Amino acid sequence: MPRIIDYSYLFKNLPGAAKTSNPIGSFQLSNLNSRSVQAQLRAAGIDTNSKQYKAVIKEMMQASKGNGAMYTNIQAIKNSMKSYDQDGDYINPTNGLAGLLLTEENAASRKRIISIPESSKEEMFNQTKKEFLQENGVSNGDTTRRSDVYTNMYRKVQKNDRLAAGYTMQQYERAYRQAFVTAAKEADPSWTIGRPIPSGALDKVTRESVEAQLQKTNSSFSGTSYSRKV
Repeated sequence: MPRIIDYSYLFKNLPGAAKTSNPIGSFQLSNLNSRSVQAQLRAAGIDTNSKQYKAVIKEMMQASKGNGAMYTNIQAIKNSMKSYDQDGDYINPTNGLAGLLLTEENAASRKRIISIPESSKEEMFNQTKKEFLQENGVSNGDTTRRSDVYTNMYRKVQKNDRLAAGYTMQQYERAYRQAFVTAAKEADPSWTIGRPIPSGALDKVTRESVEAQLQKTNSSFSGTSYSRKV
């Protein structure tokens, strides 16, 4: 997931950059808590107690390797604060949603199966089937609209559940696709991905029939082999 952060305040510290005095209007990160800098921040309407501000400063300090020797300025801080919500969570620039940034802290908790909207599962099933037929079973990253399905789902779930919801949807998507592969091979044992799918091969595969064979655990599904019952 790409980060779009304004690091122009660090330009003076790049290797090979000219070493000059403090750029006009800028100050070192180590001086953030000084009276003069705090006065400037307040005058600019920046709430230094907000989680947005604290998230930005944490990001800047990490970029400066924690030594506080690099420069920033009021406008850089204000611009970067727009990338965080009121809880200090990063806002994805592509869809405008928070709660989708994968970090070392939340990587483990993301891998859990949770309840997701039925409408989202239905949308994913239909989209997966459409693309499976359209591409003869090939996963085509250039034409797929699967990301739209995920975004629509993210808008329906709570922010703190979005990463887990995405992980859960991946499990359903994998099960749907495997069911289509199995059905195509049952219709024609010689069928392989990339070849035309036998006519009507997927007609009896329903979302309910696939999900009925899934056994949920805390972090995955089992029993995803799927066999079509005629």
